[in-house]
Parts: sequence; C-alpha cells; structure tokens
Amino acid sequence: MGLLLLGKETAAWAQAPSPNPHRQFLPLVMPAPASCAPVDTARFAALSVNPPVTDRPADIHADLNLALRGYQRGSASATYIWLGGDSDERAPQLSSMFQPPQRPPIHAVYQVRHWDWTHNQPGQPISHPPVTLISLELPANQPLYLPDSGYDIGQGYEALVLYAEPHRITLKYTREDNVIQGYTLHLENICVAPSLLELYNTLNARGRDQLPALRAGQAFAHTRATPLALAIRDNGSFMEARSRKDWWR
Repeated sequence: MGLLLLGKETAAWAQAPSPNPHRQFLPLVMPAPASCAPVDTARFAALSVNPPVTDRPADIHADLNLALRGYQRGSASATYIWLGGDSDERAPQLSSMFQPPQRPPIHAVYQVRHWDWTHNQPGQPISHPPVTLISLELPANQPLYLPDSGYDIGQGYEALVLYAEPHRITLKYTREDNVIQGYTLHLENICVAPSLLELYNTLNARGRDQLPALRAGQAFAHTRATPLALAIRDNGSFMEARSRKDWWR
C-alpha cells in the first residue's frame, strides 16, 4: 500500500435547476462568505482502495455527494437523545471532531432524502429514523479533526476521503470506494483544507485507485460562519444523528 504526499437556513431545502439532470446540486444552508480562511499548509497522504472503484463519477453518485439527495427541515427536537439497544464501541465519536471534545448545541434537525436509483433523482425524505442530519452551532474558523474510532484501515489511518468539494466532504471508515459496509460521515458547509482538496482532485482524476487517508485527530477542515451539518451512515443506512449512545458519548 503506497503512500502519496502532496504538499450552501431556510425552512426546507429546494432542488436547484441544472442543465445536467445528473448534477442537481442544492444551495448552501445560509448565505456565507465566498472564501475560506486561513490558508491551509498541511500535508496529506493517500492509501490504495480495495477494488472495485465507484461505478460512476463521484460527483454524480448520490451515495458519495450528499448534495444530490438534499434534505429538508425536520420537526423533531433539536437535542441529543439516548437510544436503547446495542452499540458499537468502535463507532466514530463525533465529539472528538472538536478540541476539546464536545457536543455543540444543535442548531436544527433535518431529514435526508431517499434516492430513486431507477430514475436517478431524489425521493421522499427518510422518515425512520426521524433525524438523519443535524446542523451545529459553532464559531467560525474552528479546526475540525477526524473523529476517532476503533478502526484501522491500514498504516494507522482510520478513514478515506470518498468525495470532497470546497464546502463538503464524505469520509469512509473502510478501504472500499462505496458506503455498502462500515461507517460513512457526510459533512456540509465546512471549509475543506485546500491541500486535501487538491490531493483528492488529483487522485480522483487518476482513476481513484488511491484516495486521501486521514488519521484519528488529524485536522482536515475548519468551520464557516454558518452552521456545520453532518450525517452518519452504517452499512449504507442513514442513522439517527443525535444519538449519544452511538456517536456522542
């Protein structure tokens, strides 16, 4: 496994028109500054991907680019909750995305939309669980670190970057280029480190045999002036994002 080093709140989300029906990106949560600061100087590495690579370009894949699905404002309580049942002691702990670890106030709750794979378009909002995405109240320009888990995908790394844009990222806690097994984390309305974005774009253009890899606690982005939003999945299914038992211990 070789290493490679390189030094958009309204009451509901509305689908934006696009000349390409396969690229239906949605507006950001609130108007926000066009640029991200400070300038990033970090270095990131890559790991080889367990084949096969994704079956379509990542930017038009609704499992990798959350903007294609979109989400709408939910009516559930904007509070962290306790759920019954078993839990995975190695699940990513989202509180460790911040230093010191914390559970930031929930700004709003949302329902991610299903995806109609036959017609390649968003479906109805996911109703179970009731909250599949939350936005958090955080100060601007706060560093974001890879949430720690009990998983090691090789050489001490814990996650791959499956998709990245300047203001969103999709992270996967396995070496596969899909969300079929393992944990996937979607983050929206952030400032992705420019050098990480550069590395992702380079590897994506080369065919995705390698993708950027992150270690637990490694900084990869920072917050903007508007609420960060996140969704977490397990074996492809969108999970209850407010669960203290699972993600916010």
